[in-house]
Amino acid sequence: MGGDDARLRAVVSLAQMMAAAHTPRGSWRAAALGACEALGGSFAALSVWERDRGRLRVLVNAGERAEGEEEFPEEETYPVHQFPEITEFLHERWAGGGEPDAWVETADGPARRPPDGEAGVRGYGRVYGRRRVAALRRRGRGCCVVAPIVLRGRAWGELYVARPVGAPVFGREDADFATVLAAVVAAGIAQTERLEEVRKLAFTDPLTGLANRRAVDVRLDEAVELHRTDGAVVSLVVCDLNGLKRVNDTHGHAVGDRLLERFGSVLSRCGAMLPGALAARLGGDEFCLLAVGPEADEVIRVATELCERAAELELGDGVACGIASTGDPIGPVVSARRLFRLADAAQYRAKAARSTKPVVAGRDGEVIRLADAPPKSPHDRRHLRGSRP
Repeated sequence: MGGDDARLRAVVSLAQMMAAAHTPRGSWRAAALGACEALGGSFAALSVWERDRGRLRVLVNAGERAEGEEEFPEEETYPVHQFPEITEFLHERWAGGGEPDAWVETADGPARRPPDGEAGVRGYGRVYGRRRVAALRRRGRGCCVVAPIVLRGRAWGELYVARPVGAPVFGREDADFATVLAAVVAAGIAQTERLEEVRKLAFTDPLTGLANRRAVDVRLDEAVELHRTDGAVVSLVVCDLNGLKRVNDTHGHAVGDRLLERFGSVLSRCGAMLPGALAARLGGDEFCLLAVGPEADEVIRVATELCERAAELELGDGVACGIASTGDPIGPVVSARRLFRLADAAQYRAKAARSTKPVVAGRDGEVIRLADAPPKSPHDRRHLRGSRP
């Protein structure tokens, strides 16, 4: 009973600490320190999943920090494709009506798959578990518990609490308690985020959490200007999600929205393979990736994987994907509109041909002609952006 009372007091204390914070940073720090104390840890971190960048970004490191760890790091990020449990395994678990449980890793690794019935991620593989195990060893920690933070039914990020080498290893009860603490943290974050909501919504798609068309327009204008002044390679991948209307008509719009969300998660993960790429929903069933820096061949490789993963989704009929990159022979690109028209034309070609792979402007002889030609009639189904090339 005494242990239960102590944990109840810890939950109340955590909620009070976050409620008393007046800034986002204060709220993050209160969450990490409160969870660290409640779980008897020596270190805690709070990270957010930035879907438009395809990365986990550390917001705060609290407690006994290792060398090089900053309390409020500016750029401590980890590509989510290296930690797919936050985007895939956990997503599938609570999408089916379950709960996103916390799990434990130890420096003794490699990571083991928890037996059915234990807290953890079913199917969480050894390959990805090694990354957390290696991080524990590198920083002199013996074990950690990782609790996903879910906000409004969507993965928001994670709460991470560690103990030093020699301390008792976290057990199943600790993982269960970490899940409770993560729910309290989520409530506190929701309160803090209301203050930032207006600014955030201006550049975020509310359904998928990806960037929206306005954010793409701003970033693409900047990217094209960088290309003109410094020769940076700018690549735009435009995707049209096939079969959404059929899903909406057959299963209802709620299921269609779920498909859009799921594809948005796949897009975010694939975008993380391109450093600094922006993943966005342009509207309806249209999405895009904007990359500045990576060579065209690398963008095509990632877009090919995106097509393969989209084809594996339970609903829908894959994705039609078009690419336009200044790294290919597509002629001068002096405006964002020009790059959009080329990527649109490539996507149109992919859709018309039912291609399971990306169509690339400059590598398909018809794309540039299609982008430059006027519509054949007022009823032409091409909706290329811009009134002229």
